[in-house]
Amino acid sequence: MSQTRLEETVSKEKYDAVLFDMDGVLTATAKVHAVCWKKMFDQFLENRASEKNESFNPFDIESDYKLYVDGKLRYDGVQSFIQSRGIKLPYGSPEEIPNFETVCGLGNLKDKMVQEVLDSDGVEVYEGSIKMVRLLRKDNIKTAVVSASRNCKTVLKAAGIDDLFDFVVDGKVADEFKLAGKPEPATYLKAAKELGAEARRAVVIEDAISGVQAGRNGSFGLVIGVAREGNSGELKENGADIVVADLEELL
Repeated sequence: MSQTRLEETVSKEKYDAVLFDMDGVLTATAKVHAVCWKKMFDQFLENRASEKNESFNPFDIESDYKLYVDGKLRYDGVQSFIQSRGIKLPYGSPEEIPNFETVCGLGNLKDKMVQEVLDSDGVEVYEGSIKMVRLLRKDNIKTAVVSASRNCKTVLKAAGIDDLFDFVVDGKVADEFKLAGKPEPATYLKAAKELGAEARRAVVIEDAISGVQAGRNGSFGLVIGVAREGNSGELKENGADIVVADLEELL
């Protein structure tokens, strides 16, 4: 396809800013996160089952990840999943060491696993997405990243694309300004505000159900879903106006 489709879909006349999720949209790190969530939760659940002499019911990437974790702030994801299993843990502190005893401890254990994978394997980007960002900026449309990851800026820098965005709202910014995570629209609204754009003149691009819900809940002008896992129906049902398998389709 020619560039015409992008110009027709996201034009300067209609929109002032485009807000991208990172994992699964810009970088191929969504699978890394999913695998690390499973590894961490399975260790926790197996340890708990052994202590309580109960059967071990592992974390399921296809159902549990999408329903309770994908796109959410780290500790919100932990809380959401353990509640689904009827488990209550103290919240703990974000500064504590990785452990099985608190929500923050579990979240930090998962983060440690992700860091190890990124350090050893590096960061892969989706070329179609990066081409789209460059074309938008060439057309003087502002761009931002909105991610639940506290390591967002580190990942963007490692991928060599940190200079392509005017602002980043990550897990650290969400904590600092006490912004509710996706599916609440607060983080996306913060990014739009920083770019001087009204929600109705901003585009949200997401691959997670909670992310497209955030776009819908924030009354953004356009919500584009990226269905890399063939979940276009789910993304449309939850708020995506347009769904593509890869952003290359808009170029």
